[in-house]
Parts: sequence; structure tokens; C-alpha cells
Amino acid sequence: MPTMADVARSAGVSVATVSHVLNGTRPVLPGTRQAVLDAVDALGYTPNTLARSLVTARTRSIGLAVSAISNPYFTEILQGVEAAALEAGYGLLLADPHDDPAHERKVARLLHERRVDGMIVAPSAQPGELVGYLRRHAVPTVFLDRLIDGADAAPGASSPCFDQVCAESAGPTARLVAHLAGLGHRRIGLVAGLPGLSTTRERVAGYRDGLAAAGLALDDRLLVSGDSESAGAERAAAALLALPDPPTALVTANNAMTLGTLRALAGRGLSVPGDLALCCFDDFPWADLFSPRLTAIAQPSRELGAQAVRLLLERLAEPDRPPRTVRLPCTFVHRGSCGCPEGPERPEAAPRTAPSAPSEPLPESPSEKGTSS
Repeated sequence: MPTMADVARSAGVSVATVSHVLNGTRPVLPGTRQAVLDAVDALGYTPNTLARSLVTARTRSIGLAVSAISNPYFTEILQGVEAAALEAGYGLLLADPHDDPAHERKVARLLHERRVDGMIVAPSAQPGELVGYLRRHAVPTVFLDRLIDGADAAPGASSPCFDQVCAESAGPTARLVAHLAGLGHRRIGLVAGLPGLSTTRERVAGYRDGLAAAGLALDDRLLVSGDSESAGAERAAAALLALPDPPTALVTANNAMTLGTLRALAGRGLSVPGDLALCCFDDFPWADLFSPRLTAIAQPSRELGAQAVRLLLERLAEPDRPPRTVRLPCTFVHRGSCGCPEGPERPEAAPRTAPSAPSEPLPESPSEKGTSS
């Protein structure tokens, strides 16, 4: 088995230079760096990761804790995280906190004990214990998809900064409401997510903004919680349909709740959009296979994952830099479930803020249990 000394002889450099190239501990001239990498490839040298971690105090591994990994939304986020981590030379340790605060803290502890260099976490609706653990142990962490109030703590070993990355939520939700209002709907319901999540708060705010921009009064009976999962949404949609004056249009706040809502409609023999118009937050791979195809807000899932890795690597390189919260824009994907004539799929950027109320229809534009945000 080739050694680091063999690589050094082949490249015509010192063992220390080989170490600096492989561990990134000191800048090396590009030509010299390439000679070392060529020698590594030619000899088939495999670095001793354990020994390297003892020298650098880094394992070049990232812990990723997200719930409902089977959900297409988080699956695509995982793909973005994995690709960006691999490109940077980092391995990935994956755990599912099950959106349970106690299990979430346990997962964080287990990943920390495995000496990951940092974590990327989609926190639960009650993340107090998780945040407390991460602060006490000064674990470099990026919160993904769901924001944490007070994450921008002052730098310091006992109170680290936390970076955050998520998609826009309020403006795109208002976009869906405005679109339905522009089609003439006056009773528009929202099947909202799990209380306590920042995504739920923001999408409810966007729903309210969209109604206000369209000049529609808020009817609290039309705002229900589907708990971010299919079964909860089915119950919530059934309650809406049982109202004396039910909604004529619905917005569902994630993909799992869209499926539950469709099940509730099918169970009552109701059609989309004939009996009820439907728009959903979260596009997913089979959204265009329904008849009619689903009008949706598409989140930049893979880019969210890649951005989380970039933020974490920046934090590792500069532990004391100010915290950052990055928001990525979503896309409005116009299909037929909203009641518009079916045609070619035309995506357009969803606004970051609530749009003005349209007087005419807006121009055509572009798992069961398991939550997405």
C-alpha cells in the first residue's frame, strides 16, 4: 500500500508539502499542488482519514438532520447537500429527527459524538433543547428550511452564531391566493402546516396578505391546520368541505397536505377544478401527472441544500463572522388545477412580497406521513 512518503518521492516534494495539499493546512503553488494530486492518482494513495483528523482536528464530515427523508422535497435537499459536500471533499452523516424535539436533541448529540465538523439541521417546531445543546457545545450549525428566532446570537465559544437558509414563503403563498382571487374566487381556504414552524407562520401570513391585497375579508373558519402531513390535511380539508358555506378554492401549504386534500375531495366525489380550485405550495415530481395537473409553487430544493453546505463551510473557515440568513426565491408553476385552461407549463418567479390585487385574471404564467415545510 503506497504511503505519503511514496507520494512525496513521486511528486518530487517533501512529505510536509503532500500533507499541506491533502489537508488544506497551508497554501501550495498550483503546479506543485497538481503534481501531488497526480502522484496520488498514479499511486492509488488513500489518505488515512483518522490520522488526518488527529492532526487537523477536522474529520471533513457534515452531519445532516432532516425529517421525512422519503418526502420528495427533503430528498432533493439531500441530493443538493450531498453533491456540494462531495465537491468540497466532505462526507455526510445522515439522521432523521422525526420532527420530535427529544429525538432531535438525541440525534444532534450522536452526530456531535461522531465528531462531525458541523451540522445542517431542519429544526422541529419546538427546537429549544436542540438549540441549547448546539450553543453549549459550540457546534457550527446551519438551520435549513425552517428559521429559528434568535439564531443570530453574538459570536463566542459559549454562544455561537447560527446561519440559516430557506425559501421565500409569504410572497409565493400570497401569489397563489391572488391568482385564485383573480379568477373570481371569494372564499379561499388554506390548509396550513404544523403550528410552531417558521414556514407555517410565513405561509399563513402570505395567505392573509393575499386576501387583503385582493380586498377579501379573512374568515377564520377557512384557515385550518393540516399539521404538515397527509392524514392531518385530509381531516382538515374534510372539515372545510363540511362548512355550511365551504370554500370554492383551496391553497395547500406543502406536498404531503396536497395529497391528503386530494384524498378528502375524492372521498366526497368532488373534482378539481370543477367543484373546487386547488393550488399548492411545493411542486413534486408527479404533480403534472394528476388530471388536471397541479398549479404549484416550486421551491429550489437542491439549491437550498447546496447553499446550506456553502454557509457551513464559510462558518468553519471564519468562525467569528456575522451570521447570515439566506432566502432563495420560488417559482410559480401554472398548470390547470386552479381552473385555468390547460396549456404548456409556464413557470415564473414567485414574488417575495404580496402582489397587488388584480382586477382581471392574472396572465398565464409560467408520502403519506412525512412532512415537508
